[in-house]
Amino acid sequence: MKPLFTKGPSLGVRLLVLVVLSVALMVVDARFTLLKPVRSQMSLVLMQSYWITDLPQRLWQGVSSQFGSRTELAAENEKLKTENLLLQGRMQKLAALTEQNVRLRELLNSSALVNEKVEVAELIGMDPNPFTHRIIINKGERDGVVLGQPVLDARGLMGQVVELMPYTSRVLLLTDTTHSIPVQVNRNGLRAIASGTGNPESLELRHVADTADIKVGDLLVSSGLGQRFPAGYPVATVKEVIHDSGQPFAIVRAVPTAALNRSRYLLLVFSDNRTPQERANDAALAQEEEDRQNGITPNIPVTVPPPVPPAAPAVVPVPPATPVATPVSARPANPATAPAAAKPPAAAPAIVQPAVAPAATRQREE
Repeated sequence: MKPLFTKGPSLGVRLLVLVVLSVALMVVDARFTLLKPVRSQMSLVLMQSYWITDLPQRLWQGVSSQFGSRTELAAENEKLKTENLLLQGRMQKLAALTEQNVRLRELLNSSALVNEKVEVAELIGMDPNPFTHRIIINKGERDGVVLGQPVLDARGLMGQVVELMPYTSRVLLLTDTTHSIPVQVNRNGLRAIASGTGNPESLELRHVADTADIKVGDLLVSSGLGQRFPAGYPVATVKEVIHDSGQPFAIVRAVPTAALNRSRYLLLVFSDNRTPQERANDAALAQEEEDRQNGITPNIPVTVPPPVPPAAPAVVPVPPATPVATPVSARPANPATAPAAAKPPAAAPAIVQPAVAPAATRQREE
């Protein structure tokens, strides 16, 4: 009699097959890039799950904002108006300083970035691995994001893009153990390397000399030496400096300025790839356009050609004079009475002999 339910392989065999398959997939994913297109396509499906899991929080925020009290809203409105007025006053000063900075950098022909293009992104997920500090944002390759692009929030740098997908990207945070960034002390320009420790609230400065001028409370900013992060953005604040006389390097710990565990809206920084000459030309064109709109006539420098030195007189070779033979009878007897060399010699007098008849000549010979 045939059994009603067919008996398949045991649970132990199934578990062994699944374990082997999982290990094989992990090895292939780590060693090769064969599964990268598959992961990219799967991200399209997972994006919907991210949106669904985040939906309750969005609904709660919408409901709470709708039922907020009128008093709280009015107080918040007054506070925002005051802050807006203060920020506008500061912005007027900042605009003048920014314009002055741009013109000075153009005069110095500097290649440093003055203003970067940024785009707002939203955090939609986090890596569940506790030993990896990575987040997922809602901007991907279709939005112009590139590998290594810096990411920051309202307080400072957060990390860089390490993996691209069509509509999402993975960002490696500064506190990851595999991440390092070149920094400098804002007070004196001391350069160092800030590395992640695996703690979201701590960074460590590697290979800082024990005699280095660094203090608790110093602000660390990006130096831009790695050509990955733009210079001048805040990275961390020094929290602890330990000097050990028996060690060549001091132990320096810092706290990131960015809210790595709390920021939801981030900024993607797009670097300016123009050459210094192109930036100077664009700035000059913008300045001319602004002057034209303000009715200011641009001062066009007149180019005066340099004075031409007078040409040297041409030296024409003079052929030597042909010597003229002078008859002996025409030469003067005394050399002192000879005429000067500059004067041409006088013509010799012609000697005229009287004509003698041939008959008389014969009689005289006889």
